[in-house]
Amino acid sequence: MNLDKPFINKLVKNDDKAQKAFYQMLAPKMYGICLRFAADRAEADDILQEGFIRVFTHLKDYRGEGSLEGWVRKTIVNTAINFYKKRIKRGPTTGLEYIDNRPDGHYYVIEKMAADDLLKLIRELPDGYRTVFNLNIIEGYTHKEIGNMLNISENTSKSQLSRARASLQKKLKRIKGQERIGKSTD
Repeated sequence: MNLDKPFINKLVKNDDKAQKAFYQMLAPKMYGICLRFAADRAEADDILQEGFIRVFTHLKDYRGEGSLEGWVRKTIVNTAINFYKKRIKRGPTTGLEYIDNRPDGHYYVIEKMAADDLLKLIRELPDGYRTVFNLNIIEGYTHKEIGNMLNISENTSKSQLSRARASLQKKLKRIKGQERIGKSTD
């Protein structure tokens, strides 16, 4: 599909066929982003739906600077951040104080782990850890940018990322230990 000016004009004019084709082209990629930020698949579905509603509502504001797909991606990420902020207002669902945040300095290469398994581990992170991890590691935002987006300090962003990494390392270490146990009993 060609995302040229005439096609974008059809999208802006709410052409059903153009919108459907556009959605079908980008939804799978954008759903991957939603899954990384969401606590579960139902929330990822909500983020994707809300994100595309925003895309189609504000498409007239797209100025043609950069790729349209990049603009959609940013809209989806911002929608995910808004979901995160709403969750914060409702209160924490996981007590951050119960997470062991002592970095042990061990890094493991995950050679055989499926993407779904890694995604599951990321989704198990507390909301703040998961959001900062995704914004910094996956999306490439700086801690200053993350702080501005989430209304937290730059140092809080750094701390959340450090704790997210430590938590993931701990989980990966546990998985690696379980794999060794499984191999020794075979």
